[in-house]
Amino acid sequence: MEFPFDINQLFPERVSILDQTLIAGRTSSGMPQLQAQIAAVIDELGRASAKAQQLPASITSASKLQSQRHQLYLLKDGESNGGRGVAVGFLKVGYKKLFLLDRQGVHIEAEPLCVLDFYIAEGVQRHGYGLELFDFMLQHKNLDPVVMAYDRPSPKFLSFLAKHYCLTPSVPQANNFVVFEGFFLNRPAAQLRKVPLRKPDGDIKPYSLMEREVVLREQLARPWPFAPPHSPQRSVSSRCSHSLSVGSSPSRGLPCTSPASALGGSRDPSPQSPLIERCRPGRSSSLNRSHLGFH
Repeated sequence: MEFPFDINQLFPERVSILDQTLIAGRTSSGMPQLQAQIAAVIDELGRASAKAQQLPASITSASKLQSQRHQLYLLKDGESNGGRGVAVGFLKVGYKKLFLLDRQGVHIEAEPLCVLDFYIAEGVQRHGYGLELFDFMLQHKNLDPVVMAYDRPSPKFLSFLAKHYCLTPSVPQANNFVVFEGFFLNRPAAQLRKVPLRKPDGDIKPYSLMEREVVLREQLARPWPFAPPHSPQRSVSSRCSHSLSVGSSPSRGLPCTSPASALGGSRDPSPQSPLIERCRPGRSSSLNRSHLGFH
């Protein structure tokens, strides 16, 4: 893939390793113009990869690389384009926490290195560039490809893995990642953790349902001074609901005064009312009218 600037100036090595800093060697460090050109190369390669995979949007871009802890291996051909070089392709990898299923259907939690995007320009495919780039990544990470996971690999990529690394067959997963049988056999036990099955909830007892309804009514009901005068039944039930306890029958609670006696024919509750004395905290003597100066 050709660009209107010198690729060799941006990427001094045949394979450059990029991260969130977008720095490829010492030449681009502290030079905004070169970093902008590096970002343009990454964006163009990401768009070409999305088009080749028929994706609605790019999954690789300079902005995504800057915001994620991923690494991008970029391969160039420095002799093409009149000595200015061309970008051949890239390989993006990163660690992901995954919940996987082994061959027996056991849930396993792991955080392997994953291949997230892999692209070689159409005009230079089947020239060994893909194998060169993938081998470089494996040597740099000191990994066997069987212990890696692969995010939505295309049929062409799966054929590539089967041909060069004998990775077949894969273990079916519930997500978009592909792993192979050796993934669960060749990893240390410390890197794999079985996920315990969730215990089913126990049966709900009848009194628990009623207590939940009482709590819900208490949450919906407003406190005494602000309760609407036309709904005395809800306020009385909320005041008397404290007599319910776990494991007790609702009919064994303390007796409550009926709504008619609670109202008493007057809207101003008297302090001698047994309902008010039981459900309302006592007033402090400091609130006495004589102390407040009302004579």
